[in-house]
Amino acid sequence: MSVKVALLDDEDLVRSGIRMILESDPEIAVVAEAVNGVGIVDLVAKFSPDVVLTDIQMPEVGGLEVTKRLAALPDPPAVGVLTTFDVDEYVHEALQNGAAGFLLKDTRPHELIAAVHTLAGGEAMLSPRITRKLLTTFSSGGGAAQSAKSKMDKLTAREREVAVAVAQGSSNAEIAADLYMSQSTVKVHIGRIMHKLDAVNRTQVAIIAHDAGLA
Repeated sequence: MSVKVALLDDEDLVRSGIRMILESDPEIAVVAEAVNGVGIVDLVAKFSPDVVLTDIQMPEVGGLEVTKRLAALPDPPAVGVLTTFDVDEYVHEALQNGAAGFLLKDTRPHELIAAVHTLAGGEAMLSPRITRKLLTTFSSGGGAAQSAKSKMDKLTAREREVAVAVAQGSSNAEIAADLYMSQSTVKVHIGRIMHKLDAVNRTQVAIIAHDAGLA
């Protein structure tokens, strides 16, 4: 089955370019486009995309509000944020709001396609090339760091290993191989970790682990 994608960007050429790249993969279909997030909830209800790729800065309703509105849905699609390093602070907020990851607008075509499949598979886009830089730059520190440490203390030793692996950008398959467990067991651990940390996705797990000084 095709991965269904919705694109939100106020620049027509950007949307056209992204759509062309994505649809070069026969397993991806761009089912909806919009110039902002005004009607994002209705759009998701109508087209049921698996993945929403949204720009940060758009007129009326931008990407930060899009992440909030989608996170409030009972069964939200995965959200990937499109940005440049000029607006890193917004990306960090989007991740805190529930976005599953982010892409730079100069991402190579094959990386963009791979990222969409990663999101559709329920995993975060934790590219070591850019996500670690983002987490390092915007580590909360102070009280937030203590709060993160307290949350991490709720985890078992095995769950902490899995959480750190998630923060390092490892996929379920990589975690399974490194920690000598099945991928289904990894998924169970991640579900428990998210519940204990009150995290809505893997990226928030990564942020908490990083703030706690474990990644």
